[in-house]
Amino acid sequence: MRVDGEPRGEIGPGLVALVGIARGDDSAVVRRLAEKVARLRIFEGEDGRFDFSVVDTGGSVLSVSQFTLIADTEKGNRPSFSAAAPPDEAEPLWEEFCQELRDLGVPVATGVFGARMSVELVNDGPVTIILDIG
Repeated sequence: MRVDGEPRGEIGPGLVALVGIARGDDSAVVRRLAEKVARLRIFEGEDGRFDFSVVDTGGSVLSVSQFTLIADTEKGNRPSFSAAAPPDEAEPLWEEFCQELRDLGVPVATGVFGARMSVELVNDGPVTIILDIG
């Protein structure tokens, strides 16, 4: 990941978590989300089944705050972001999410809250999952 052209958070094998914080989200939601991300069995075993979590594999998480995930595109052609939590509420909750993962034993690298970031990833999958805990 790069912020203002400079290298920032980097991980090896693991997960990229694009995290959108919505109005009404709170510490309980953040805690459940971190637990789900840490324990979700989405890494294959030898038999090809999803048997292992990021904790089981010793992987890391690259956490990127992404308010645009909360976009409402139901009306018109311009997305509305009114359901996204305001930055002064979202940033502490995103930081709490990252700390909850660390407390569960998951190494976490981050972007910069509110910054324009360039994120590169190798998706060794195809596994992309939306978790809506709120």
